[in-house]
Amino acid sequence: MSMPEESLNAAELLPEVYEELRRLASIKLATEKPGQTLQPTALVHEAWLKLQGRKGDRYKNPRHFFAAAANAMRQILIDRARQRNTAKHGGHFEMVRFDFIDVASNTEDGTLLALNAALEKLQVEDPIKAELVNLRFFVGMTVADAGKLLDLSESTVKRYWNYARAFLIAELRRQI
Repeated sequence: MSMPEESLNAAELLPEVYEELRRLASIKLATEKPGQTLQPTALVHEAWLKLQGRKGDRYKNPRHFFAAAANAMRQILIDRARQRNTAKHGGHFEMVRFDFIDVASNTEDGTLLALNAALEKLQVEDPIKAELVNLRFFVGMTVADAGKLLDLSESTVKRYWNYARAFLIAELRRQI
């Protein structure tokens, strides 16, 4: 399926990966602050609508679609954090400790925005490691699942994850 003429659109790939995306969204949203109103199904559907809105986009395989869906889900969560963080809504940045970045942590809006800025820098430096962060942090994938999707060994995923975390922590410390 790597040939462009055999590529698929989002509507063709969604049924193949829907349940997995919904499961991962459920895991990710379970780590959000209490009181958040976004449901896993809604997050997946919003991501799909974003992808569907890109009329010319075609996907080579489920991995390619998964990466695009992870980015769409990330953008939805970032947009929601930005909205909640505006002065109009009483939002403000605050000092947060960054001893680690973990999928299971509750992420404050200011932290999420700072993380997004750092992740954009990592994307420029190393797109694969940035994709790994998207899959692990924003989608909630395990090392094994991310390794399968990225076609990397678990040891390579762990090494990339450690590098990406160190990079992001350094960037976050510069921002604070």
